[in-house]
Amino acid sequence: MTPPVSYDLVIIGSGPGGYQAAVRAARAGLQAAIVERSHPGGTCLNEGCIPTKALCRSAEVAATLREAESFGIRGAAQDITVNLPQIISRKEQIIEGLRAAIDALLATPGITRYTATASFADAHSLCLDDEAGTRITAPHIIIATGSESKSLPVPGVGLPGVMDARALLQSTVMPRRLCVIGGGVIGLEFASIFHQLGCSVAVVEYAPEVLPRFDKDIAKRLRTALKRSGIEFHLSAAVTGIESSPEDKDGPLQVRFTQKGGKEGSVAADRVLMAVGRGARISELHLDAAGIAATPRGITVDENMQTNVPGVYAVGDCNGLCQLAHAATYQSFRALHHILGETDSIDFSIMPAAVFTHPELATVGLTEEECRERGLQVEVVKTPYRSNGKALAEGCGDGILKQIYETGSGRLLGCHILGSHAADLIHQAAMQMATQTSRQTAADMILAHPTLSELYH
Repeated sequence: MTPPVSYDLVIIGSGPGGYQAAVRAARAGLQAAIVERSHPGGTCLNEGCIPTKALCRSAEVAATLREAESFGIRGAAQDITVNLPQIISRKEQIIEGLRAAIDALLATPGITRYTATASFADAHSLCLDDEAGTRITAPHIIIATGSESKSLPVPGVGLPGVMDARALLQSTVMPRRLCVIGGGVIGLEFASIFHQLGCSVAVVEYAPEVLPRFDKDIAKRLRTALKRSGIEFHLSAAVTGIESSPEDKDGPLQVRFTQKGGKEGSVAADRVLMAVGRGARISELHLDAAGIAATPRGITVDENMQTNVPGVYAVGDCNGLCQLAHAATYQSFRALHHILGETDSIDFSIMPAAVFTHPELATVGLTEEECRERGLQVEVVKTPYRSNGKALAEGCGDGILKQIYETGSGRLLGCHILGSHAADLIHQAAMQMATQTSRQTAADMILAHPTLSELYH
């Protein structure tokens, strides 16, 4: 047997929780190995954040052209042709460019790359499924294997035309009708994209409201806005099965569901997107061989992202704490700081999140419901976009910025935004929370006019 190769640190996975930690580790003087079975960049770059944002931009352009006449520009709406193959091609070019950038980063001296799937032989040894049967060891291991799409265990999930997000991002055939199963972040983003591209869209959600973990007021406002734009919603609806036309296997699919009270319904569609969440990708790791504890949500970790096995860490989607790319990045920084014996001031309770629908939604901190559950006395301040000159000038007066302040201390506990550029605006609130800037001090800060940032005042 070939003797194992030793490193100071081994990282499994080259997504946001992997490649940035590898670069930082190498620059800190560690000899690091990174194991990746596929393309660098993880879910975020290859089938998540970046490709969907590329499609979001194409959809936004289509929507802008349709609205051109309201800005005094005539003729554009009648000339729109959506070329989905070209949209997908543009998306692929963006991905390839960013993959190349990550490849350049991973060429940093001190990093060794392996193209393989890794599994634990023991607590600090990994077996790779490459041709050489390589075995590598390290006193420190960071697991950053990400997540994979979940699916409902109902009849018909294997029918042609039933897809997960990854498959839909590769498809160059524009559906006339799309049924999205799941009203979470992924489902709503795809619903918004394909509706703007001219597709008829219906969303079927099991919960009584979309985005169940978000501020209920803002989630309801987003659903109302999307419904007003033409997207159909079926809430409190449990999918019971998916059927194809018996006369034509390539014909319309029927998504059947039962709503609260026993009412049955169905949605006809050419494509069905299964968007019911993602689960930790850990089945191939052989965690038992290392004695690493895990639950159905993911690998169990402490505040330093360390598992129950000293020296072994898990970051990002695979630990189930927060399925956001930037969460994975900063969790990996925390793990690396612990390995290096360093401290940091990263506050994981201040985690901005965005939903790239049209309109956008963004959030940070506590929701109004969470404040009530904790018995906090708060003041809620809501500012409509229509009160802002820049918003009206840009034709985006529909929206709201909601701030939640603790009564007495004036601390900002949470901020929730629905409207144009919400994903950018939320960081102003995040900074106010991170620096513990008082309400009065924030109010005294001079903001440029005319800007959407003035909504905070």
